Parts: sequence; structure tokens; C-alpha cells
Amino acid sequence: MSTLAWIIAMSALGGALSICAAAAAVYSAGTHRVTALVSYAIGAMLGAVFLEILPHALEHGDPETVAVAILFGILAFFILEKLVLWRHCHQDHCEAHEVQETQHDHGRSGLMVLIGDTFHNFVDGILIATAFLQSTELGIVTALAIIAHEIPQELGDFVVLLHSGFSRAKAFAFNLLSSMATVVGGTIAYFALSKLEGWSPYMLSIAVASMLYVAIADLIPSLHKRAELHATVQQVSLILLGILSIWGVGRLLGAHG
Repeated sequence: MSTLAWIIAMSALGGALSICAAAAAVYSAGTHRVTALVSYAIGAMLGAVFLEILPHALEHGDPETVAVAILFGILAFFILEKLVLWRHCHQDHCEAHEVQETQHDHGRSGLMVLIGDTFHNFVDGILIATAFLQSTELGIVTALAIIAHEIPQELGDFVVLLHSGFSRAKAFAFNLLSSMATVVGGTIAYFALSKLEGWSPYMLSIAVASMLYVAIADLIPSLHKRAELHATVQQVSLILLGILSIWGVGRLLGAHG
């Protein structure tokens, strides 16, 4: 397969898999499944960052510039999340929380979630393309990590859409349509970045910043809501499983690369 074919295939497949998995979890309404998905996603993202993406960025780029890019990337994602929160919340009342406690809001919150998710998917496509332009192995590992963290995020989106008045069929269809932005982002990035190859290590740095921020700032705090010993053991085990799966995929692809 060509690099462009890999990018399109993994972007499209990743979006479809994450949405189907999230829909299945929401429709079955299993809270323990949500926790498992979040824990595994944390491990997959941290594994991809420290075992694959960061070493490649440091190998092909200036270490100091890579470090600065990661630092400012984390700050940028913090600011972006603040802007999203300010957009959703006003006068000390968060619209996203109100939707879960009241009746439908005629699709207002659902529409905002879809717009934000489409932009996020577009950026994911850019990150996947950047990784594939370095190597097929790195591209596959990066795509798998992104898919893993997309599942709990898509799950949250489904909940908001359903509370916003969308039917199950419409929530699934609109989420699937939004996921196609990953393919668009990946395709555009392929043609743009192939002409700017020197930028790839620093785009990978942004991918590192994105995954670190999501894992540490958004996902890990949610696990602290369950402090029981058995829950902690389960969470740590699933995080380790996520890390080991990325390590295993990386070694397997490396052996056949």
C-alpha cells in the first residue's frame, strides 16, 4: 500500500471503529465498560508517546526545538480547552452539565459537540498523516493510540447528543459523518507535509502534546472518582495493558518492517 492509502484507510477505519465501539458501550449502558475504555486509552496514549512518537521526533528533529514545541503544544491545548469551557459555560452554570440533568435543549449542545468533534477529528487526521510520513510502523501505532482515546471521547459525545434530543440513529449517523473529517485532515496533510518534510518532527511534537494533555489532564482525573483498591488495581492493569499493546504492535511491525 502507498503512504496515502495507509493514511486514508487508517483514518476511515479508525473513525468507524471508535464510533461503533462507543455506540455499543452507550447502548449497553455498562458503566464498568466506560472505565475500562478510559483506562486502556490512557495506557495506549502514554505508550505511543514515550515508546514510539517522542523517540522518532527526537531522532529526526532538534531536541531543544522538540521540547519547546511540546511545551507550547500543552499550553495551547490548555487554552483551547478553556475556550471550549467558556463557550459552554456561563454565569457559573455549565450547559453541558445542565443537559444531563434536564430535558432536551433542542439540539443546541449536540450541535456544538459535533462542531468541536469535527475539528478535533480533522487535527487527528493531520497527526496520523504526519506519523505515516515518518514510517508506516509509526503511523499504525499513532493511529491505534488515537483510536483508543477516541472511543471514550465518542462515548461522551453520544451521551450529550442523546440528551440533546438526537435519536440513537441520528446520533450514530452524525458522529460517523463527523469522523470523516479525519480522512480530510489526513489527505490534506499528506500533500502539504510531503513538501515540508522538515516540519514532521515538530508536528509529531504536537501529537505528543495532544496525547499527554488528554491523558493527564482529562482522562486520569476521571479515574480518581473510584478510589477503592479493586478499582485501582483494575485501572492500573488496564493502563499497563494499553502500554503493552502499543509496545507489542511496535515490535511486531518493526520485525516485519
